[in-house]
Amino acid sequence: MESTSLWSYFWRGVTTNYVNFSDRARRKEFWAFCLFWTIGLVVAIGVGLSADLSRGDVEGGGDEPVVMFGLLGLYVLLTLLPWVALVVRRLHDLGLTGWLAILCFVPYLGWLATLVFGLIPTQAGDNKWGPVPTGVRF
Repeated sequence: MESTSLWSYFWRGVTTNYVNFSDRARRKEFWAFCLFWTIGLVVAIGVGLSADLSRGDVEGGGDEPVVMFGLLGLYVLLTLLPWVALVVRRLHDLGLTGWLAILCFVPYLGWLATLVFGLIPTQAGDNKWGPVPTGVRF
C-alpha cells in the first residue's frame, strides 16, 4: 500500500509520477506538492543568495546574483514537468480533461485557475481516468 504522507506525495511527484499524465491526484497530493515545492524554492533561493553574498556579487555596484538566478531557473525547469503532470492528474480527479491545465499558464488568471483546481473535492467513484485515489473519504 502506498504511503499517504505529505513528503511521500511530493517525492512520488518528482520521481515515479514525473511525467504521469494518466491517473488521478487527490487534493492532499496536490497541496503536499505545493508545500514542498515552495520549501524547495526558498532553499534554492537561500543557497544561491548566500553563495552570491559570500563571493561578493550582490553587495556593491549593482551586480546580479548570478548563482541565485541560476539555481532558481534550474529548480523551476526541473520541477515544471512534474507540476504540469500533477495539475493534469488533479483535473482528472475532478472528472475534467487534462487540457484545462493550459489555463494555469494564462497571465494573471493562471494562479486563480490552479487554486480552484486545488480546492474542488475529489469526484466520487471511479471515472475514465481510474479509481478513487487511496485515502479519499467521502
